[in-house]
Amino acid sequence: MKLDLARRKKIAVKAAEQAGRILVDNFGRAIRIKDKGDWSLVSEIDLAAEEKIIGLIKKACPQDSILSEEGQGEIAVDSDFKWIIDPLDGTHNYIKGVTIFGVSIALEFKNEIVLGVIYMPPANELYTAEKGRGAYLNNKKISVSERGLSRATLIYDSSIRYNKEPMIDCLEKVSDKVFNIRMFGSTARSLSYIAEGKIELEIEYNDKPWDFAAGLLLVEEAGGRATDLQGNKWSTASAGYIASNGIVHEDILTIINN
Repeated sequence: MKLDLARRKKIAVKAAEQAGRILVDNFGRAIRIKDKGDWSLVSEIDLAAEEKIIGLIKKACPQDSILSEEGQGEIAVDSDFKWIIDPLDGTHNYIKGVTIFGVSIALEFKNEIVLGVIYMPPANELYTAEKGRGAYLNNKKISVSERGLSRATLIYDSSIRYNKEPMIDCLEKVSDKVFNIRMFGSTARSLSYIAEGKIELEIEYNDKPWDFAAGLLLVEEAGGRATDLQGNKWSTASAGYIASNGIVHEDILTIINN
């Protein structure tokens, strides 16, 4: 499995970087946009980046399953490996000319995420994590911050319209316990910043596995902690999650669950 993972890591990095070039080359141009009917948008660039990633994976690892956010959905085969892809995390930012967007690629082996790659092309930042081997930014090891709750920056889920009552209740509970609150509109950006030590905490209610799979592994491998909203082990089936530097985690679980 280690040899397979090393080979697949090279594929993931290549796919993320090539998809990232598509995003950058088309940023700021007039592009076709489609409303998916759930308050979310998809552009022709999402689809082009997805096509690039899936094409590379299918050529190199035709025996692997693939789960992707956009047009091709899930490509299921009988395999222990599943790729989980978001070709453009932060689509709404991208469409509006905001440079907070990236590519997220995770690899699941026997129902456990073992590889995560996040590429933020505007800053040429490549984040990688392998299970049990640490987290890296452009090949330099990174780690979470040591700030406590009163000095913590919280990234909060911006999709409040979907779960208005519990999310507003949670926000009210935590708002005066942290230093400040932000909404980036890109899970890849939020989780990579936690892993890098720039941000301490994220609370999400409505993310999908392609949003968080790579990033939560990155946070854990950088020394942080990730759980579902009740403090249980997270999985790609989790309905929501908390990711943190670990120091603030138990305090936040206590606050939001009481």
